[in-house]
Amino acid sequence: MKERWFIKNIKADYKNIAKKYGISELISKLMINRNIINDDIIRNYINPNYENLYDPYEMKDMKKAINILKEKIEYKKRIRIIGDYDVDGVISVYILYIALKRCGANVDYEIPDRIKDGYGINEKIILEAKNDGIDTLLTCDNGISAIEQIKYAKELGMTVIVTDHHDIPFVEEENQTRKFISSEADAIINPKQIECEYKFDKICGAGVAFKLIEVLYEEMAVSKESLYKLIEFVAIATVCDVVDLIDENRIFVKNGLKMINSTKNLGLQALIKETKIDGKEISTYHLGFVIGPCINASGRLDSAKKGLRLLLSEDEDEALTLAKELVELNDERKSMTNEGVEKAIEIIENSNMTNDKVFVIYIPEIHESLAGIIAGRVREKYNVPTIILTRAENGVKGSGRSIEEYNMFEELLKCKELLNKFGGHPMAAGLSLDEKNIDLFREQLNKNTTLTIEDLIPKITIDSALSLENINYDIINDLEILEPFGKGNSKPLFGAKNINAIKAMILGQNRNVLKIKLKTSNGRFMDAIYFGDAQEFEQYMIKKYSYGELQKLYNGEFNCINLDLIFYPNINEYNGNISIQLVIQNYR
Repeated sequence: MKERWFIKNIKADYKNIAKKYGISELISKLMINRNIINDDIIRNYINPNYENLYDPYEMKDMKKAINILKEKIEYKKRIRIIGDYDVDGVISVYILYIALKRCGANVDYEIPDRIKDGYGINEKIILEAKNDGIDTLLTCDNGISAIEQIKYAKELGMTVIVTDHHDIPFVEEENQTRKFISSEADAIINPKQIECEYKFDKICGAGVAFKLIEVLYEEMAVSKESLYKLIEFVAIATVCDVVDLIDENRIFVKNGLKMINSTKNLGLQALIKETKIDGKEISTYHLGFVIGPCINASGRLDSAKKGLRLLLSEDEDEALTLAKELVELNDERKSMTNEGVEKAIEIIENSNMTNDKVFVIYIPEIHESLAGIIAGRVREKYNVPTIILTRAENGVKGSGRSIEEYNMFEELLKCKELLNKFGGHPMAAGLSLDEKNIDLFREQLNKNTTLTIEDLIPKITIDSALSLENINYDIINDLEILEPFGKGNSKPLFGAKNINAIKAMILGQNRNVLKIKLKTSNGRFMDAIYFGDAQEFEQYMIKKYSYGELQKLYNGEFNCINLDLIFYPNINEYNGNISIQLVIQNYR
């Protein structure tokens, strides 16, 4: 696929920043590239310590919510936590449940079924709670947009506290201005509220739940040590909910990873063992691509309560059984996802859809919980905003994943008359519509879009040029300051031009790893590894040079192949030998 490469070139006094904070100029540049620019955020970035957490009392309605909870705990009123079925929702319920139990609350929980109930609190859940004698509903990772549902709960005489982190709902007025609306809940804790003075509004649902418990524990004289034990769980939710890993989120994740690597939680221990990552240094990769998907799989194909029961488990045998079930569910989810992606690609390639600037693909038979994952994979392959639709109980449901140049939520607003329901943000959205409107919906999205051919060419942003001969162990060790990596704090990428490739080999059981030996301008040799499509690399080299030149490269013979590379340098340890290795992200 054609790509456009850019080098970030933000003007700043890197020397002065480096001196002020005791870091190198390279680290200064990489921080500025990530928009880490004001004193508070830089300090939190370099020293992500607990004492740099922001004051939770600054959150709107915090004192109100705590006073309600203290009263309900004192009078043994029944509290029910209502969560969401994704990782953030499950972790949020876990944090609130064990913390409220610790404070002596009469508390239980409910998590909606993804298929039967859909997202968030609903009237069925509210009525069941009322019939069960529940006095107070406490939402987490949902509730901010449940205007009518909360009104219903209040009509039934219930107390409602909302904790959420999603965008505040609004109505569009005639002059196209937006009027933000809120529910009748007794207390609403969400840092995105306009009136909220909290200093950081990018925490996930579990982060908001943690801030509530931070104040509750203080008011109930529970130790800070007990509070900080919850941070390993906030770290999982923060990574899996793909919020920016800067500021307070960096404090959660950096400290949480240390705790996870020596976790005492039986459920996490069992899941780490069952996914065969025990003995490894757990990183954000393992949270986002191993542990998180297993917890998520229960909410997609079974019940999210299974993932919650794993975390709550106090019996080793039960924990291992639940961990096995979650891994099996995730394996099933992977297989179903791959089938869905293959089907979507087949539809695109065998239709005139290849000319569309926005893909709308209807696959009636796929599981509706997988639509978003499949949309994301198709978007990655083609760099085109993608919406995957599937047949649901009432009509058609779907999920979309976008590119930076396309605000999916705003574009859906333009077609709202064709949709029964929709919501989301610039990069992702969910929607439902009638089957008869699918073709018209596809047509309107593509007709309305201002996307150009240029917009659909993937843009690769390089942090800095870095000559291979200048790479050393000190630079690589320096880069570790930036970890953990994730959204908002991406792994740095460097560029080098016209590098002589002198030998290559394809490795791996599936022949999907390419190892290349490179020669620098000063005659030094360096290994590089590429985990992309090795077959595509071969085709590209044959087209650019020739089959003969590719064979020379594989044989380690003199050849004409020179490469521009985008890479990240790391240390390779193999059979007791330590060497510098480049991890290639892109080549040309």
